[in-house]
Amino acid sequence: MGFRTLHFIGPAVTVFGSARFNEGHEYYEMGRKLGELLASHHFAVITGGGPGLMEAANRGCKEAGGVSIGCNIQLPREQDPNRHQTKSLTFRYFFVRKVMLVKYAYAFFILPGGLGTIDEMTEAMTLIQTGRVYDFPVILIGHDYWKGFMDWIYSTVVKAGAISHEDLLNVHLVATPEEGIEILTKLSRALDLENRIGEKRIDRDKNGKTKFPRA
Repeated sequence: MGFRTLHFIGPAVTVFGSARFNEGHEYYEMGRKLGELLASHHFAVITGGGPGLMEAANRGCKEAGGVSIGCNIQLPREQDPNRHQTKSLTFRYFFVRKVMLVKYAYAFFILPGGLGTIDEMTEAMTLIQTGRVYDFPVILIGHDYWKGFMDWIYSTVVKAGAISHEDLLNVHLVATPEEGIEILTKLSRALDLENRIGEKRIDRDKNGKTKFPRA
């Protein structure tokens, strides 16, 4: 059901973020603004479908007239589907939901979050590193929130040789949604995404990847 529902949504972006920051919080407003900007640039917004920053991104997108998609998960707490979705899917298993959150995205926006958000972010980075998905950008929004994490990545993990600098070429740390949209715009121009509204996702090239200019 999920594959058929999302197959022709056109260019889309997945937004990850915490379920625990509600309306009135600065991070909620950040997510809402991001959703609005993505819709205005003709990108569908895919989230985990729950409350908090997922709701914020869905809400901003829907209010701007965009395609707002929620990939919901059945959980004993926190995860009630938000009401700002134009398309809604519900999954029992995390691994199925993760496939849907990754498969149709041309970029991954990471809003402030906890363990679930970090899990989703690092899985996207790993799939790009191993060539399982395109080398699309992973954009962390919230410089003060994510700076400590990225400092640790470079000072400890890269320094120890567990990952390389090349593994992080697609990872961008920005302060505002507007800065993240600038990075996405470069991708949009490189892949001519504005002329692909309503089409299915592009196919891989003969090398298995699609390159785009680094930000």
